[in-house]
Amino acid sequence: MKTYKIAVMPGDGTGPEVTAEAVKVCKVAADKFGFKLNMTEFDFGGERYKRTGETLPDSGVEELRKFDSILLGAIGHPEVAPGILEKGILLKARFALDQYINLRPVRLFPGVETPLKDKGPDDIDYVVVRENSGDAYTGAGGITMKNTPNEVAVQSAVYTRFQVDRCLKYAFEYAKKHGKKARGKGEMNTLALCGKTNVLTYIYDLWERAFHEMGKKEYPDIRRDYYHVDATCMWMVKNPEWFDVIVTGNMFGDIITDLGAITQGGMGIAAGGNINPEGVSMFEPIGGSAPKYTGKNIINPLAAICAGQMMLETLGEEKAAQKIDAAVRFVTANKLKSLAAGKMGYSTTEVGDLVAEKVAE
Repeated sequence: MKTYKIAVMPGDGTGPEVTAEAVKVCKVAADKFGFKLNMTEFDFGGERYKRTGETLPDSGVEELRKFDSILLGAIGHPEVAPGILEKGILLKARFALDQYINLRPVRLFPGVETPLKDKGPDDIDYVVVRENSGDAYTGAGGITMKNTPNEVAVQSAVYTRFQVDRCLKYAFEYAKKHGKKARGKGEMNTLALCGKTNVLTYIYDLWERAFHEMGKKEYPDIRRDYYHVDATCMWMVKNPEWFDVIVTGNMFGDIITDLGAITQGGMGIAAGGNINPEGVSMFEPIGGSAPKYTGKNIINPLAAICAGQMMLETLGEEKAAQKIDAAVRFVTANKLKSLAAGKMGYSTTEVGDLVAEKVAE
């Protein structure tokens, strides 16, 4: 029996509650499809930071390297200043483990409301591949003459050809395997580059040249599109059906994926993966820790369950992942009244049970 070692980081607020449901569903899928998940829990988060002053120590990073994947609940504590946990845990893990791809499906599930008029699941069905290791997030820059009238702040966006090429390679391969044609949509698989070549003329000149060079040479059967980031935001609202797979840099990806999450029904259904295709990846619900709902058993766990589904798919357990996806779609279409906390018609644990029961069928 194939066995996977999974590090579980429930984190803060409602993170432990939703993570418990994701673990429940993944274990049911593992039993059904003949593999095993060995789960080891880590307490990195706000409470540990308050107690010890540690975020994610170097020794913790080395421990995480020993696992096949990481399942994360949520990071963010109301008694810890913003940025400390996010930089000290999330960003540190992403950079230390070289999780250079942030993968964000934007898919509207049946029965889920979208703010986009006259749009349904067939229209909102695409994926954003966000480069996750470069751009302005690397911390290059600084502040001089702080708290004076002449204060100067500089934060540089930096990309190497190596970073761009490996992200594009992943995106082209993903479009080839998971694009709309591969999903039976009857359309040509398409990869769209989202950039800003008319203003960011150095960085996105590099991206655009690399994009077309790789596409022409290695992926002639995949159509290539280009959109400025502002146009991308516009079309994500007006014509989301145009998109199949979008690839973009770190900052633009951070922005457009939150817009995508709202169009697919909100943070309660949005999941993402921080992926190192050659190493350890980390999967998480996109929504925050929602501390005001902690311990009430009313938070929506579907985003965490979908994160678990993405984890299994990335590990190669595609049949199990497809079964979880189908179960979530059944539950949203036939069971839930809403995705909002306290308005689902079921408790957190009951929603997890509904999905798990459907997976077990």
